[in-house]
Amino acid sequence: MAQLDMRKLAAEFIGTAFLVTGVVGSGIMAERLSTDVGLQLLENAFATAGILLALILALGPVSGAHFNPVVTIAERVRGTITSAEVGGYIAAQILGGIAGVMAANVMFDLEAINISDKDRSGFSLMFSESLATIGLLIVIYGVVTVGRPTLAAATVAGYIGGAYWFTSSTSFANPAVTIARTMSDTFAGIDPANAVGFIAAQIIGASVGIPLFRWLFSDK
Repeated sequence: MAQLDMRKLAAEFIGTAFLVTGVVGSGIMAERLSTDVGLQLLENAFATAGILLALILALGPVSGAHFNPVVTIAERVRGTITSAEVGGYIAAQILGGIAGVMAANVMFDLEAINISDKDRSGFSLMFSESLATIGLLIVIYGVVTVGRPTLAAATVAGYIGGAYWFTSSTSFANPAVTIARTMSDTFAGIDPANAVGFIAAQIIGASVGIPLFRWLFSDK
């Protein structure tokens, strides 16, 4: 760890923390403002896309703004980070996610950790998570590989905001965020038993998405 850039790890921790605070906090606020589930999802998706855009723009120059173990692994495959950095990044993302969900819970006068029992089970949702992860990798590396990395923030935010609606799982597509969301029994929560399947589906999606984007953009 001594050889790692602590600023990068701090950026990943802070970015993932604020991302999860945005996801969970906006979900809680949406529940309190409306009883219409469709409107709640719209509010949650809008807030998540907005916070994601802001965080990538702000922290991208420091750490690359991964905020997601899947993206970190993809960057290792691309050779832009070292194996040691992978471990540090993923640890920072998971710990940041936990800090973020605790902050969101406390802000809304809930227990810092309250384990979710929100059922998100079934093959359709697992399939959805795999596709959501593949799509996320393609849109990120589509703009990065063709030399337009400045568009990555808007591209990722737009994709996640849209994926809230076109995927049955509402597109978690992020193992660190999935772990964090087990700790809030609110709109954005997920039962820990279901989270295992979500994370497995995300890993499967990454195992398809990484070689797919490398093949699609192999001449770039």
